[in-house]
Amino acid sequence: MVPVFQQRRHFIFSALACAGLGSRDVLAAGKGKPAPAAKILVLGDSLSAEYGLKRGSGWVALLEQRLAAQKLRATVVNASISGDTSSGGRSRLPALLKQHRPTHVVIELGGNDALRGLPMSMTQSNLDEMTRAAQQAGAKVLLLGLQMPPNYGRAYAESFAALYGKVAEARKAALVPFFLKGVADAPNALQLFQADRIHPSETAQATMLDNVWPALKDLLAAG
Repeated sequence: MVPVFQQRRHFIFSALACAGLGSRDVLAAGKGKPAPAAKILVLGDSLSAEYGLKRGSGWVALLEQRLAAQKLRATVVNASISGDTSSGGRSRLPALLKQHRPTHVVIELGGNDALRGLPMSMTQSNLDEMTRAAQQAGAKVLLLGLQMPPNYGRAYAESFAALYGKVAEARKAALVPFFLKGVADAPNALQLFQADRIHPSETAQATMLDNVWPALKDLLAAG
């Protein structure tokens, strides 16, 4: 990624939601058997791929730990790749759906599109198609929203942030409007990023999970 763009990325990312289950261990009504375990597929970029972090310290790994601690019957597949775009995610998703057959899909993509100056219409189209494909495969979808810094221009920043909500509303998907709330907009934001000032530090991962957890938990509880 071009360094001049990287310098801005820690302002850029915000995202949407991802949480946990609820009563997955309760017996299925009238069957006397545990309800089927949920399988959560996370499709993202470096924000979800533990870029620059110790293995097992990223928010997705923390999600697995929280599910286990709360004794929620769910497994997590992290299919995130650093540097991925919405186009890359769209091309990879069909095979991932076929291989893993997830019950829930968390999409955290679009930031690299903006960094590369790709058309917002393309990003929205890709997010829409990924959401449609996941839902068609029987999965519930959670979109993690991203936001751009003011230096991109107010009109651009507002339009970019809004595209996640538009997709969520059109597809009736769950949404976390600002994935990096409490990180990118924190008074001590610079302290919550790695030395490159692009990728959140290990300290910020718990806050990122907390932003995702309520919405994901509701989806899991809904079955």
